[in-house]
Amino acid sequence: MKRNLAALSVDVVLVVVFCLIGRRSHAEAGSITGLLETAWPFLGGLAVGWVATRTFYRDKFDAGSIFPTGVFVWLSTLVVGMLLRVVSGQGTAFSFIIVAGTVLAIFLLGWRAIRLRIAKPAGEPSPAGAATPSSRLDLRRRRP
Repeated sequence: MKRNLAALSVDVVLVVVFCLIGRRSHAEAGSITGLLETAWPFLGGLAVGWVATRTFYRDKFDAGSIFPTGVFVWLSTLVVGMLLRVVSGQGTAFSFIIVAGTVLAIFLLGWRAIRLRIAKPAGEPSPAGAATPSSRLDLRRRRP
């Protein structure tokens, strides 16, 4: 349960950071109410994604997994967030949807990918047989 709460907290913080970055890039960074107005649709989408993933993958739910949790949470945050922006009269320009989708993917999938990479057991091979710095060192030492 603590792990799920930690993962949810990371997601919430990253969505708020996304909104802060967006508001700052448009010179709208000064207002807390403005931040809440920008963030609530995406936080609503995030909540829908978490509940849906938890419901549909009850037995296999892993809050830190890229799939299904990360992908569903990302897509829900984006799609439901944009729909809530439309309903509330906020903008959804095509370029904004592309930027939001990209940044939210980097944030919501990225931390999960980093977590999985860090948590990988030391003896496990790298993906696609890629040489790691330590394996290159080992090869050099074995040469006569």
